[in-house]
Amino acid sequence: MRYLLQRHPVAIRARFAHSLVLTYALPATVLRPLLGPGLELETYGQHAQPGQHGEAGAYGFVAVALVDTRALRPAVLPARFGADHLLTGYRVFARFRTPGGRVMRGLRILRSDTDRRLMALGGNLLTRYHYRMARMSSRAVNGTLEFCVDSADGRADLRVRADLGSAPAPLPPGSPFPDARAARRFAGPLPYTFEYEPQTRSVIVVKAFRAHWEPRPVAVDVRRLTFFDHGPFAGTRPVLANAFHVADLEYGWERGVRRTESGGRR
Repeated sequence: MRYLLQRHPVAIRARFAHSLVLTYALPATVLRPLLGPGLELETYGQHAQPGQHGEAGAYGFVAVALVDTRALRPAVLPARFGADHLLTGYRVFARFRTPGGRVMRGLRILRSDTDRRLMALGGNLLTRYHYRMARMSSRAVNGTLEFCVDSADGRADLRVRADLGSAPAPLPPGSPFPDARAARRFAGPLPYTFEYEPQTRSVIVVKAFRAHWEPRPVAVDVRRLTFFDHGPFAGTRPVLANAFHVADLEYGWERGVRRTESGGRR
């Protein structure tokens, strides 16, 4: 009955000292199988799919989020009871429709990493965010922000440097977006996260809370990223579509809500 606990039953609050999100574009055909029932892939634009002689198809997107969190704790507790964490997450941009026609834009979690064992244990007990332990560090100095991640299994190693002084930076070379306005729709994180509960054929929807959300496009140097070397991504060529940074803002997650595959409330 562990799945009953994994419905995100506790609201969480934290402050983001820094949040850097890299969004990668991949063929929609690669990402669609990673979504559970009831979820649709968020897509944009067209690309030539290898082996199809230039036939065009849509892009899907994966957000790689790196977050330096402060005072993370249950929402009922004051900030002094919180703890500081470094977190990384890999999420697919998705949408979920309700019977009334409302479209909820959000993310489906593929993997999360943390530098704190208690966070990994508690996160996996109370959510389906798939936490794993990693050696992580973050440094902000001289107008740059650096994250270094050494994952336990080597499948989520990451080295990235962001030039905070470059904001607003132009889009990365090869981005499928024509301008920053289009790119911002895929800046992540989005208002919701979604996870499928096969035991009850339900979708767990978690709504995020954020204040003063003003992401700025920044130039980044991604020196190492092993996540796309494995599993369904092996052999693909992800394209860096955008990179956005925010700093010093309040953030949180509400308690999870269980819905049917068709979007109705349970």
